Amino acid sequence: MKAIAVREGTNTPEVIEKPIPEPQEGEVLVRTLRVGVDGTDHEVINGGHGGAPEGEDHLVLGHEAVGIVEDPNGTEFREGEIVVPTVRRPPNGTNEYFERGEPDMAPGGQYHERGIVGAHGFMAEYFASPTDSLVRIPPSQAEVGFLVEPISITEKAVELAEASRSSFTWDPESALVLGNGSLGLLTLAMLDENENYERLYCLGRRDRPDPTIDIIEEMGATYVDSRQTPVDEVPDEFEGMDFVYEATGYAKHPFQSVQALAPNGVVALLGVPSSWEFEVDGGQFHEEMVLHNKAMVGSVNSNVRHFESASRTLTKMPEWFLDELVTGVYGIDEFEKAFDEGDTIIKTAVQFSAYEER
Repeated sequence: MKAIAVREGTNTPEVIEKPIPEPQEGEVLVRTLRVGVDGTDHEVINGGHGGAPEGEDHLVLGHEAVGIVEDPNGTEFREGEIVVPTVRRPPNGTNEYFERGEPDMAPGGQYHERGIVGAHGFMAEYFASPTDSLVRIPPSQAEVGFLVEPISITEKAVELAEASRSSFTWDPESALVLGNGSLGLLTLAMLDENENYERLYCLGRRDRPDPTIDIIEEMGATYVDSRQTPVDEVPDEFEGMDFVYEATGYAKHPFQSVQALAPNGVVALLGVPSSWEFEVDGGQFHEEMVLHNKAMVGSVNSNVRHFESASRTLTKMPEWFLDELVTGVYGIDEFEKAFDEGDTIIKTAVQFSAYEER
């Protein structure tokens, strides 16, 4: 079968040949439909994150996948079911985090991530997966199911943020999403479906005309240009935020976000920054957190429950939004286009096979 991989010591994806995997006991064989491309893929390709499985000289890419069950292999799954795989796998059999169904809470060294670190990904014509790492989704999501994984990341982050406010009555009305990439836009669409949030904002660094700004404003949200209004000045220009979702990986944003919060607000951090030292007024930061009952949570990865919730959220997202978000789906013969970057590119995917309803 054909697969898209990056070899150790290179930074260019290529098509390679690999044998079709044989599912082990408790696994099913999945025929891949589509696999999304995101910023993590680019970090892996450029050598800034992740690595190949032990003893191998290449890593099959891709962690945002949707496929169709080809061989149930005696499991409870049925041939033809549409499924989405979760990302993390135990490195040595299992451990307590996986046994509890909480692989997303495992610390470094106690997990592999398919297509990222220690395990081959899903950018291949077929992949095998344990049944407890597969989530069924409706056939109507066969073409957009690769969005379930990124949405699940936000499902978890919002859950953690709400949990941090659960000791009192918290009625959020305003939210600011930092980052107008595909994850930021998916988060904005998710919050837009939440009846609590009456006013939404999304921060970026782009000039008009720009397709992401068009989506933000078509959704009824306000675009905030960080070159004109830095995060910590948002309350002066707009209002204090009940919820801030950080998806940029810009190291100053967590500290600025505390200033952007309204009293009792919460920041969810998802971006992973590079090392950077700079001055921070630690006293002011501490005072804001304490005197105004503010909170900050970090979140990475997600588990089956979040994937299931993400599929339900995806069902609610308007068709116009998904059409404008996904700017390109490419066959394996032109897969390079899925890795292109530019201001007109938002979300891309590689298609390995087409879904035909049975």
